[in-house]
Amino acid sequence: MLPPPSAAPATSTIDTGRTRLATRLTFFAAGFAMACWAPVVPFAKANVGVSDGQLGLLLLCIGAGSIIAMPVTGWVSAQFGGKPMILAGGFGLVALLPVLAVVGDPFLLAATLLGFGASLGAIDVAMNVHAVEVEKAAEGPLMSGFHAMFSLGGFAGAGGITLLLSNGVSPLPGVLCGSAIVLAAILVAWPRLLTVQGGSPPAFVAPRGIVLLLAALAAVSFLVEGAILDWSALLLLGRDLVDPAQSGLGYTLFSIAMTIGRLTGDRVVRALGNRQTLLWGGLLTVAGFFLLLAMEGMAALAGFGLIGLGTANIVPVLFSQAGRQAGMPAGLAVAAVTTIGYAGVLAGPAVIGFVSHVSSLSIAFWLLAGLMALVPLCSRHAARA
Repeated sequence: MLPPPSAAPATSTIDTGRTRLATRLTFFAAGFAMACWAPVVPFAKANVGVSDGQLGLLLLCIGAGSIIAMPVTGWVSAQFGGKPMILAGGFGLVALLPVLAVVGDPFLLAATLLGFGASLGAIDVAMNVHAVEVEKAAEGPLMSGFHAMFSLGGFAGAGGITLLLSNGVSPLPGVLCGSAIVLAAILVAWPRLLTVQGGSPPAFVAPRGIVLLLAALAAVSFLVEGAILDWSALLLLGRDLVDPAQSGLGYTLFSIAMTIGRLTGDRVVRALGNRQTLLWGGLLTVAGFFLLLAMEGMAALAGFGLIGLGTANIVPVLFSQAGRQAGMPAGLAVAAVTTIGYAGVLAGPAVIGFVSHVSSLSIAFWLLAGLMALVPLCSRHAARA
């Protein structure tokens, strides 16, 4: 008899110390590579000579590549585990990141961004599938800590490239340094990643039942993260809460709080359990929106901190639950949650912009608070996965 599609090594055969290190390195590498691109965007725009509007269309290629790669990665991971696609995505990022800094043709940039997005999508799904298996073997929550490494990688990547560029280093040597760091992390992780014996190929199936619920809640959480990234500065300026030079303060507070929340998240999940983590995380996020939108001064700014703390562990718990449910192979379930969640990030800025246009930005953020209320309301059912 063939093993099931999501077959994984027996728990007793997994060296959780080695696999934890490999998983942390993978999350760090993904966050680092993605963040290395952000400071290089103005240079890439100048290289190809496009307008802001044309650049916006080119940047959609990252999202398109990710959306294409994620379901394929889920299918491969459901049969063979996350390792093959972690390596494919990681090496893809290493190879394509320097190309982004030098390509001079818009069509070549579009193709490179499509490949870069596909590599990000592949490693994103595969590392979460791998993390689920490592967490199962450890018999305790680890997902928040893994996601914290992604956040730390993002800080290190953006900060490191920005530091190099501000000291006169040109974009290509800068991103080559970034690629070297990502390559080193992937090479160290490679022999420590879990190897899964392939089973019969799983069929592509649409997410349903508990997986669809988990994916919808992930989309809401990602939508909130994207809205804070893209619109928080304008909200602060529109409410006269800060001077223009301080408009990034809200996202900074949000990011710091989220990183702290994820670094301590495994202990929180261990103490509270998945249901209570979703419940209180959602309530904290809603309370943060109330402070942000109903209060003034420092109380309003404190709302960003509550939103960061509240959302910090919602997505890690949802990924963990997706990997544990029995209705779909873990790889396909994690891919569905990731893909639909990522669609929330892509659609979020446009949705917020539309609502702001017909009403106001504050109303749009109140609607986000209402959507986040779904997380505590659905926490009992979501935690049964």
